[in-house]
Amino acid sequence: MPIVAVAPTGVLMEKLHANLEKVKSRNGVLFVFADSGSHFDGSEQTHTLAVTEPESCYTALILFTIPLQLLAYHVALIKGTDVDQPRNLTKSVTVE
Repeated sequence: MPIVAVAPTGVLMEKLHANLEKVKSRNGVLFVFADSGSHFDGSEQTHTLAVTEPESCYTALILFTIPLQLLAYHVALIKGTDVDQPRNLTKSVTVE
């Protein structure tokens, strides 16, 4: 089972490492978006995707969102879904 993880450097990094080690022990394949301070090493089970080091925790939100959106876009293309017309999407308009 592929698992996508976002790993910005921060106070919860130790807990994230522990959780991802549990996933690896159960033969999960990890795809980790990480900056240089998070110390993730690539292996057969762990694929590390480097993200630019953020200036602060606020800019980290933006920097880590962009690759996740690109991942979702390309997975949708591979699956053959129409990215411009998602199914089960309804529009609501409020008229006053």
